[in-house]
Amino acid sequence: MNPGRTGRARWFLLAALLLVALNLRAPLTSLPPVVGQVSDALALTPAQAGLLTSVPVLCFALLTPPAALLLARLGPERSVLVAVVGVLAGELLRSAGSVPAALAGTAVLGAGITVGNVAVPVVIARDFRDRSAAVTGAYSATMNLGSALTTTLTVPLAAVWGWQWALAGWGVLAVVATAAWGGAMRSTAPAARLDGAQHGSGAPHLGRPMAVLTAVLCVAFSGQAFAYYAITAWLPEILHSRLGLDLAAAGGAAAPFQLCAVAGSFAVPLALSRRVPARAVSAVVSLCWLSLPTGMLLAPGATGLWVALAGAAQGGSFTLIFTLMAQRAPSVAAARRASAIVQTTGYACASLAPTVLGAVHTASTGPGSDGWTAPLLLVLGVLTVMGGMMLVATRPVRG
Repeated sequence: MNPGRTGRARWFLLAALLLVALNLRAPLTSLPPVVGQVSDALALTPAQAGLLTSVPVLCFALLTPPAALLLARLGPERSVLVAVVGVLAGELLRSAGSVPAALAGTAVLGAGITVGNVAVPVVIARDFRDRSAAVTGAYSATMNLGSALTTTLTVPLAAVWGWQWALAGWGVLAVVATAAWGGAMRSTAPAARLDGAQHGSGAPHLGRPMAVLTAVLCVAFSGQAFAYYAITAWLPEILHSRLGLDLAAAGGAAAPFQLCAVAGSFAVPLALSRRVPARAVSAVVSLCWLSLPTGMLLAPGATGLWVALAGAAQGGSFTLIFTLMAQRAPSVAAARRASAIVQTTGYACASLAPTVLGAVHTASTGPGSDGWTAPLLLVLGVLTVMGGMMLVATRPVRG
């Protein structure tokens, strides 16, 4: 850990970091449950409604390089503060009650989350290097917890307060995170702040081993992100079509894909702390991910099991990828650059995933076919490549 912090300050930093993490996915998953209400109230076209859900992921892809430059200039602490303030501003603007405000607010919160995506792993690499697996797991689990909270509670809140207050109300989480992070910044040693800003500036040289690892993780995270956003977008419809569930039941059957990610996020660091080889952990995570498309194709009767296993796997693979970056990066600046490269590539692929899977489904739908075999095979292929790259990334480091 960072030697510039006392034990109490480190625990406070961790608590503040997790409060920030609670805001890095929750705003994205609060909208889909009430998007119909929003569309009706604002008279949105289908294209505009689609933008409200796709713009944040596009921000992840397009704004990660500028976010990395901002991180280099401001340092991790100020960048995280910018992130949570941006999320709060975006949530409030999105709920203002007009189409321009909804679109602008979505872009603002997407930009804020992008800065957080880049800055938080750098804080973990700098301040929790010796415990990076556990802290990355807690970070990933907390993001998924935020997703579960907003997915579950936004509709009941909207029934009482209306969709505008239901969406804006989640800004309370950002207010709490902003206050906590401000306190954490005051407890930061000046030397630590300078390390984050000065050594993080410019374009750090990764060195050949880290450059190779970064390239491998680009492919792995692209597969992870593509599969995650494709499945998140289409799993309820797949369950509706293949199993004959009504849409409400299909949504409930898909919920473990998000909820079980919390278990996977904690299981990976626990296994690593018990000295289970990272390669073995990677293999198990990849097999669990692969079970969803394979099971849906060969044994759809056990869909509940496949959904739960894949949910745990998507949380675990995210944790493992960012743990490897934190542990292997030779410096904070190198961690920042590697994280930016990996996230830019991965989220660019993720932004295409729902559209690509939908297009494949449309093209393969015909007499006697529900059109979902080809999309599931595509996800299976993507995850197979991801699994192979994870095995390469987790090879034992010599020397």
